[in-house]
Amino acid sequence: MNVVALPAALKPAPKPSFEGDFALPGEFSLEAGGVLRSAKLRYAIYGKIGPSRDNVVLACHALSGSAQVAEWWPAIFFAEGLVDQEKDAILGINILGSCYGSTGPTSIDPDTDQPYGANFPLVCVRDVVRAQALLLDSLGISRLRLAIGASIGGMQVLQWAIQFPTRVSHAVVIAACPLGAMGLALNHLQRQAIMLDPDWNDGDYSAEQSPGRGLALARALGVISYKSGELFEERHRRKPDRGGEDPWKDEGLPGGRFDISGYLDHQGEKFNSRFDANSYLVITRMMDLFDPTRAYASPAEAWGRIQAKLTMVGISSDWLFPAREVQSLAAEIKAAGVRCEYRELISNHGHDSFLAEPQHLLDILTS
Repeated sequence: MNVVALPAALKPAPKPSFEGDFALPGEFSLEAGGVLRSAKLRYAIYGKIGPSRDNVVLACHALSGSAQVAEWWPAIFFAEGLVDQEKDAILGINILGSCYGSTGPTSIDPDTDQPYGANFPLVCVRDVVRAQALLLDSLGISRLRLAIGASIGGMQVLQWAIQFPTRVSHAVVIAACPLGAMGLALNHLQRQAIMLDPDWNDGDYSAEQSPGRGLALARALGVISYKSGELFEERHRRKPDRGGEDPWKDEGLPGGRFDISGYLDHQGEKFNSRFDANSYLVITRMMDLFDPTRAYASPAEAWGRIQAKLTMVGISSDWLFPAREVQSLAAEIKAAGVRCEYRELISNHGHDSFLAEPQHLLDILTS
Protein backbone atom coordinates (compact mmCIF):
# COMPACT_ATOMS: atom_id res chain seq x y z
CA MET A 1 0.00 0.00 0.00
CA ASN A 2 1.26 3.46 -0.89
CA VAL A 3 0.94 5.48 2.29
CA VAL A 4 0.30 9.20 2.18
CA ALA A 5 2.96 11.00 4.22
CA LEU A 6 1.07 13.39 6.47
CA PRO A 7 2.67 16.72 7.26
CA ALA A 8 0.40 16.76 10.31
CA ALA A 9 3.24 15.32 12.36
CA LEU A 10 5.43 18.30 11.46
CA LYS A 11 2.89 21.06 10.96
CA PRO A 12 0.08 21.83 13.42
CA ALA A 13 -3.52 21.84 12.24
CA PRO A 14 -5.03 25.30 11.86
CA LYS A 15 -7.10 27.18 14.40
CA PRO A 16 -10.73 27.99 13.62
CA SER A 17 -11.21 31.23 11.75
CA PHE A 18 -14.61 31.46 13.43
CA GLU A 19 -16.42 29.68 16.24
CA GLY A 20 -19.87 30.55 17.48
CA ASP A 21 -23.48 29.55 17.96
CA PHE A 22 -26.43 29.33 15.61
CA ALA A 23 -29.93 29.71 17.09
CA LEU A 24 -32.46 27.26 15.72
CA PRO A 25 -36.03 28.48 15.12
CA GLY A 26 -38.06 29.12 18.27
CA GLU A 27 -39.53 25.61 18.14
CA PHE A 28 -37.59 22.81 16.50
CA SER A 29 -39.82 19.75 16.07
CA LEU A 30 -38.15 16.35 16.37
CA GLU A 31 -38.80 13.15 14.42
CA ALA A 32 -39.86 11.23 17.53
CA GLY A 33 -42.44 13.86 18.46
CA GLY A 34 -40.59 16.06 20.92
CA VAL A 35 -39.77 19.75 20.57
CA LEU A 36 -36.67 21.77 21.39
CA ARG A 37 -37.22 25.43 22.18
CA SER A 38 -34.52 28.08 21.85
CA ALA A 39 -31.97 25.44 20.86
CA LYS A 40 -28.58 26.21 19.37
CA LEU A 41 -25.76 24.60 17.42
CA ARG A 42 -22.09 25.28 18.17
CA TYR A 43 -20.04 25.40 14.99
CA ALA A 44 -16.52 26.22 13.85
CA ILE A 45 -15.11 27.24 10.47
CA TYR A 46 -11.53 26.66 9.38
CA GLY A 47 -10.40 28.75 6.45
CA LYS A 48 -12.57 31.17 4.54
CA ILE A 49 -15.89 30.51 2.84
CA GLY A 50 -15.48 31.81 -0.72
CA PRO A 51 -17.72 34.43 -2.38
CA SER A 52 -19.54 31.70 -4.34
CA ARG A 53 -19.98 29.64 -1.13
CA ASP A 54 -19.02 26.44 -3.00
CA ASN A 55 -15.78 25.52 -1.22
CA VAL A 56 -17.22 24.11 2.01
CA VAL A 57 -16.27 20.70 3.45
CA LEU A 58 -18.53 19.45 6.24
CA ALA A 59 -16.66 17.19 8.68
CA CYS A 60 -19.17 15.30 10.85
CA HIS A 61 -17.91 14.11 14.22
CA ALA A 62 -18.30 10.78 16.01
CA LEU A 63 -19.84 10.18 19.46
CA SER A 64 -17.50 12.26 21.62
CA GLY A 65 -16.29 14.76 19.02
CA SER A 66 -16.99 18.46 18.77
CA ALA A 67 -17.18 21.33 16.30
CA GLN A 68 -13.42 21.79 16.66
CA VAL A 69 -12.39 19.39 13.92
CA ALA A 70 -8.66 20.03 14.35
CA GLU A 71 -8.81 18.62 17.89
CA TRP A 72 -10.11 15.18 16.93
CA TRP A 73 -9.20 14.77 13.24
CA PRO A 74 -6.19 16.98 12.37
CA ALA A 75 -5.28 14.71 9.46
CA ILE A 76 -8.28 15.88 7.44
CA PHE A 77 -6.56 19.23 6.90
CA PHE A 78 -3.69 17.51 5.12
CA ALA A 79 -5.72 15.16 2.93
CA GLU A 80 -4.15 16.22 -0.36
CA GLY A 81 -6.44 15.24 -3.21
CA LEU A 82 -9.48 15.29 -0.92
CA VAL A 83 -9.22 18.61 0.90
CA ASP A 84 -7.29 21.71 -0.12
CA GLN A 85 -6.41 23.63 3.01
CA GLU A 86 -5.55 26.71 0.96
CA LYS A 87 -8.88 26.83 -0.89
CA ASP A 88 -11.45 24.93 1.18
CA ALA A 89 -13.34 25.97 4.27
CA ILE A 90 -13.86 23.08 6.70
CA LEU A 91 -17.02 23.29 8.78
CA GLY A 92 -17.53 21.40 12.04
CA ILE A 93 -20.91 21.32 13.77
CA ASN A 94 -21.49 19.90 17.23
CA ILE A 95 -24.54 17.63 17.14
CA LEU A 96 -27.70 18.15 19.16
CA GLY A 97 -27.54 16.13 22.38
CA SER A 98 -23.82 16.62 22.87
CA CYS A 99 -22.15 18.48 25.73
CA TYR A 100 -19.74 20.57 23.66
CA GLY A 101 -21.78 23.68 22.99
CA SER A 102 -24.90 22.57 21.13
CA THR A 103 -28.15 22.11 23.03
CA GLY A 104 -28.08 18.87 25.00
CA PRO A 105 -28.93 17.41 28.40
CA THR A 106 -26.63 19.84 30.24
CA SER A 107 -28.42 22.83 28.65
CA ILE A 108 -31.15 24.77 30.41
CA ASP A 109 -34.70 23.75 29.50
CA PRO A 110 -36.53 27.06 28.93
CA ASP A 111 -39.75 25.49 30.25
CA THR A 112 -38.25 24.71 33.67
CA ASP A 113 -35.14 26.91 33.96
CA GLN A 114 -33.30 23.74 34.99
CA PRO A 115 -30.92 21.50 33.04
CA TYR A 116 -32.76 19.03 30.81
CA GLY A 117 -30.90 16.06 32.30
CA ALA A 118 -32.72 12.81 31.56
CA ASN A 119 -35.71 14.82 30.28
CA PHE A 120 -33.88 15.75 27.12
CA PRO A 121 -36.07 14.59 24.22
CA LEU A 122 -35.20 11.78 21.83
CA VAL A 123 -33.13 13.12 18.93
CA CYS A 124 -32.49 11.18 15.70
CA VAL A 125 -29.85 11.57 13.01
CA ARG A 126 -32.50 13.06 10.70
CA ASP A 127 -33.05 15.83 13.27
CA VAL A 128 -29.32 16.49 13.51
CA VAL A 129 -28.97 16.80 9.73
CA ARG A 130 -32.05 19.02 9.38
CA ALA A 131 -30.65 21.35 12.05
CA GLN A 132 -27.31 21.43 10.24
CA ALA A 133 -29.10 22.32 6.99
CA LEU A 134 -30.70 25.32 8.70
CA LEU A 135 -27.27 26.48 9.82
CA LEU A 136 -25.96 26.14 6.26
CA ASP A 137 -28.94 28.16 5.03
CA SER A 138 -27.97 30.96 7.42
CA LEU A 139 -24.42 30.91 6.02
CA GLY A 140 -25.65 31.04 2.44
CA ILE A 141 -24.26 27.57 1.64
CA SER A 142 -26.54 25.82 -0.81
CA ARG A 143 -24.22 22.94 -1.70
CA LEU A 144 -21.37 21.15 0.07
CA ARG A 145 -18.30 20.32 -1.98
CA LEU A 146 -17.67 17.39 0.34
CA ALA A 147 -19.33 15.85 3.40
CA ILE A 148 -17.19 13.36 5.30
CA GLY A 149 -17.54 11.54 8.60
CA ALA A 150 -17.02 8.26 10.43
CA SER A 151 -19.16 6.24 12.83
CA ILE A 152 -22.14 8.42 13.80
CA GLY A 153 -20.46 11.10 11.68
CA GLY A 154 -20.77 8.74 8.72
CA MET A 155 -24.43 8.22 9.56
CA GLN A 156 -24.92 11.97 9.30
CA VAL A 157 -23.19 12.08 5.91
CA LEU A 158 -25.34 9.29 4.47
CA GLN A 159 -28.46 10.98 5.84
CA TRP A 160 -27.35 14.24 4.23
CA ALA A 161 -27.03 12.54 0.84
CA ILE A 162 -30.58 11.16 1.10
CA GLN A 163 -32.37 13.98 2.90
CA PHE A 164 -30.84 16.85 0.91
CA PRO A 165 -29.74 15.22 -2.35
CA THR A 166 -29.03 18.43 -4.25
CA ARG A 167 -26.85 19.86 -1.49
CA VAL A 168 -23.93 17.37 -1.46
CA SER A 169 -21.45 16.87 -4.31
CA HIS A 170 -19.37 14.08 -2.73
CA ALA A 171 -20.28 12.09 0.38
CA VAL A 172 -17.68 9.97 2.18
CA VAL A 173 -19.16 7.55 4.71
CA ILE A 174 -16.57 5.81 6.88
CA ALA A 175 -17.29 2.80 9.11
CA ALA A 176 -21.01 3.47 9.31
CA CYS A 177 -24.26 1.67 8.57
CA PRO A 178 -27.36 0.84 10.65
CA LEU A 179 -26.20 -0.97 13.78
CA GLY A 180 -26.60 -4.73 13.88
CA ALA A 181 -27.59 -6.76 16.93
CA MET A 182 -24.06 -6.79 18.39
CA GLY A 183 -23.77 -3.01 18.21
CA LEU A 184 -27.22 -2.56 19.72
CA ALA A 185 -26.31 -4.97 22.52
CA LEU A 186 -23.09 -3.14 23.34
CA ASN A 187 -24.83 0.25 23.43
CA HIS A 188 -27.55 -1.18 25.67
CA LEU A 189 -25.01 -2.48 28.17
CA GLN A 190 -23.17 0.84 28.19
CA ARG A 191 -26.36 2.68 29.06
CA GLN A 192 -27.19 0.12 31.74
CA ALA A 193 -23.75 0.63 33.29
CA ILE A 194 -24.50 4.35 33.64
CA MET A 195 -28.03 3.93 34.96
CA LEU A 196 -26.98 1.33 37.55
CA ASP A 197 -24.46 3.71 39.09
CA PRO A 198 -25.64 4.66 42.62
CA ASP A 199 -25.19 8.33 41.72
CA TRP A 200 -27.37 8.13 38.61
CA ASN A 201 -30.41 9.48 40.49
CA ASP A 202 -32.72 8.95 37.50
CA GLY A 203 -30.52 11.28 35.48
CA ASP A 204 -30.94 14.19 37.91
CA TYR A 205 -27.35 14.40 39.11
CA SER A 206 -25.01 17.29 39.78
CA ALA A 207 -21.54 17.96 38.43
CA GLU A 208 -20.22 17.31 41.93
CA GLN A 209 -21.98 13.95 42.29
CA SER A 210 -22.39 12.40 38.85
CA PRO A 211 -22.48 8.71 37.82
CA GLY A 212 -18.75 8.70 37.12
CA ARG A 213 -18.17 5.02 37.81
CA GLY A 214 -20.97 4.05 35.47
CA LEU A 215 -19.80 6.40 32.73
CA ALA A 216 -16.24 5.12 33.07
CA LEU A 217 -17.44 1.53 32.72
CA ALA A 218 -19.60 2.48 29.73
CA ARG A 219 -16.60 4.09 28.06
CA ALA A 220 -14.43 1.05 28.77
CA LEU A 221 -17.05 -1.17 27.11
CA GLY A 222 -17.13 1.26 24.21
CA VAL A 223 -13.34 1.19 23.85
CA ILE A 224 -13.47 -2.61 23.56
CA SER A 225 -15.85 -2.23 20.61
CA TYR A 226 -13.63 0.42 19.00
CA LYS A 227 -10.53 -1.79 18.99
CA SER A 228 -9.83 -5.36 17.87
CA GLY A 229 -8.78 -8.54 19.62
CA GLU A 230 -5.69 -8.67 17.43
CA LEU A 231 -4.61 -5.19 18.53
CA PHE A 232 -5.24 -5.93 22.20
CA GLU A 233 -3.23 -9.13 21.97
CA GLU A 234 -0.38 -7.33 20.23
CA ARG A 235 -0.27 -4.54 22.80
CA HIS A 236 -1.31 -6.15 26.08
CA ARG A 237 -1.30 -9.97 25.94
CA ARG A 238 -1.24 -11.23 29.55
CA LYS A 239 1.19 -8.59 30.73
CA PRO A 240 0.88 -7.29 34.29
CA ASP A 241 -0.41 -3.74 34.68
CA ARG A 242 2.27 -1.26 33.65
CA GLY A 243 1.31 0.81 36.70
CA GLY A 244 2.78 -1.90 38.90
CA GLU A 245 -0.33 -3.73 40.09
CA ASP A 246 0.56 -7.41 40.15
CA PRO A 247 -2.42 -9.44 38.88
CA TRP A 248 -1.48 -12.19 41.36
CA LYS A 249 -1.45 -10.05 44.45
CA ASP A 250 -4.00 -11.06 47.07
CA GLU A 251 -5.57 -7.96 48.52
CA GLY A 252 -9.16 -9.06 48.28
CA LEU A 253 -11.42 -8.78 45.28
CA PRO A 254 -10.92 -7.55 42.64
CA GLY A 255 -7.22 -7.78 43.42
CA GLY A 256 -4.53 -6.69 40.98
CA ARG A 257 -4.82 -5.93 37.29
CA PHE A 258 -3.48 -7.12 33.99
CA ASP A 259 -2.27 -4.46 31.60
CA ILE A 260 -5.47 -4.56 29.51
CA SER A 261 -7.47 -3.89 32.68
CA GLY A 262 -5.34 -0.90 33.56
CA TYR A 263 -5.69 0.45 30.03
CA LEU A 264 -9.49 0.21 30.07
CA ASP A 265 -9.72 1.72 33.55
CA HIS A 266 -7.56 4.62 32.40
CA GLN A 267 -9.72 5.23 29.32
CA GLY A 268 -12.83 5.33 31.47
CA GLU A 269 -11.36 7.66 34.06
CA LYS A 270 -10.03 10.02 31.39
CA PHE A 271 -13.41 10.16 29.66
CA ASN A 272 -15.14 11.13 32.91
CA SER A 273 -13.41 14.48 32.94
CA ARG A 274 -14.72 15.52 29.53
CA PHE A 275 -18.15 14.05 28.87
CA ASP A 276 -21.65 13.98 30.32
CA ALA A 277 -23.47 10.75 31.16
CA ASN A 278 -26.87 11.91 29.89
CA SER A 279 -25.29 13.00 26.60
CA TYR A 280 -23.76 9.54 26.31
CA LEU A 281 -27.21 8.00 26.63
CA VAL A 282 -28.77 10.41 24.12
CA ILE A 283 -26.11 9.86 21.45
CA THR A 284 -25.94 6.07 21.77
CA ARG A 285 -29.73 5.97 21.42
CA MET A 286 -29.38 8.16 18.33
CA MET A 287 -26.94 5.62 16.91
CA ASP A 288 -29.30 2.74 17.70
CA LEU A 289 -32.22 4.38 15.90
CA PHE A 290 -30.35 5.28 12.72
CA ASP A 291 -32.37 3.94 9.80
CA PRO A 292 -31.89 6.14 6.73
CA THR A 293 -34.70 4.45 4.79
CA ARG A 294 -37.35 4.69 7.52
CA ALA A 295 -39.14 7.74 6.10
CA TYR A 296 -39.51 6.26 2.62
CA ALA A 297 -41.76 3.65 1.03
CA SER A 298 -38.82 1.34 0.37
CA PRO A 299 -35.02 1.27 0.70
CA ALA A 300 -34.75 1.60 -3.08
CA GLU A 301 -36.72 4.86 -2.93
CA ALA A 302 -34.36 6.23 -0.27
CA TRP A 303 -31.20 5.22 -2.14
CA GLY A 304 -32.62 6.52 -5.41
CA ARG A 305 -32.74 10.03 -3.98
CA ILE A 306 -28.93 10.19 -3.70
CA GLN A 307 -27.31 12.40 -6.33
CA ALA A 308 -23.88 12.77 -4.73
CA LYS A 309 -20.89 10.70 -5.61
CA LEU A 310 -20.84 8.29 -2.67
CA THR A 311 -17.73 6.63 -1.25
CA MET A 312 -18.24 4.08 1.51
CA VAL A 313 -15.32 2.78 3.56
CA GLY A 314 -15.30 -0.38 5.64
CA ILE A 315 -12.57 -1.31 8.13
CA SER A 316 -11.31 -4.88 8.03
CA SER A 317 -11.10 -5.35 11.82
CA ASP A 318 -14.18 -3.33 12.78
CA TRP A 319 -16.65 -5.46 14.72
CA LEU A 320 -18.93 -2.57 15.70
CA PHE A 321 -19.68 -1.80 12.04
CA PRO A 322 -18.31 -4.91 10.29
CA ALA A 323 -16.76 -4.29 6.88
CA ARG A 324 -19.00 -6.95 5.31
CA GLU A 325 -22.08 -4.99 6.42
CA VAL A 326 -20.75 -1.69 5.09
CA GLN A 327 -19.84 -3.42 1.81
CA SER A 328 -23.29 -5.03 1.58
CA LEU A 329 -24.96 -1.66 2.12
CA ALA A 330 -22.74 -0.07 -0.54
CA ALA A 331 -23.73 -2.81 -3.01
CA GLU A 332 -27.43 -2.28 -2.23
CA ILE A 333 -27.11 1.46 -2.80
CA LYS A 334 -25.15 0.96 -6.03
CA ALA A 335 -27.85 -1.42 -7.29
CA ALA A 336 -30.31 1.47 -6.99
CA GLY A 337 -28.34 3.34 -9.66
CA VAL A 338 -26.23 5.50 -7.34
CA ARG A 339 -22.58 6.34 -8.08
CA CYS A 340 -21.41 4.37 -5.07
CA GLU A 341 -17.91 3.01 -4.55
CA TYR A 342 -16.75 0.74 -1.72
CA ARG A 343 -13.21 0.80 -0.38
CA GLU A 344 -11.72 -1.07 2.55
CA LEU A 345 -9.16 0.04 5.08
CA ILE A 346 -6.99 -2.93 6.09
CA SER A 347 -5.97 -2.37 9.69
CA ASN A 348 -5.93 -4.16 13.03
CA HIS A 349 -6.95 -0.99 14.90
CA GLY A 350 -10.65 -1.82 14.72
CA HIS A 351 -13.35 0.82 14.42
CA ASP A 352 -10.88 3.50 15.54
CA SER A 353 -8.64 2.93 12.52
CA PHE A 354 -9.86 6.14 10.86
CA LEU A 355 -8.27 8.02 13.78
CA ALA A 356 -5.38 5.68 14.56
CA GLU A 357 -4.12 5.28 11.00
CA PRO A 358 -5.30 8.37 9.12
CA GLN A 359 -2.54 8.10 6.54
CA HIS A 360 -3.87 4.71 5.43
CA LEU A 361 -7.40 6.05 5.26
CA LEU A 362 -6.37 9.06 3.20
CA ASP A 363 -4.41 6.81 0.87
CA ILE A 364 -7.42 4.70 -0.05
CA LEU A 365 -9.61 7.80 -0.39
CA THR A 366 -7.21 9.66 -2.69
CA SER A 367 -5.69 6.83 -4.74
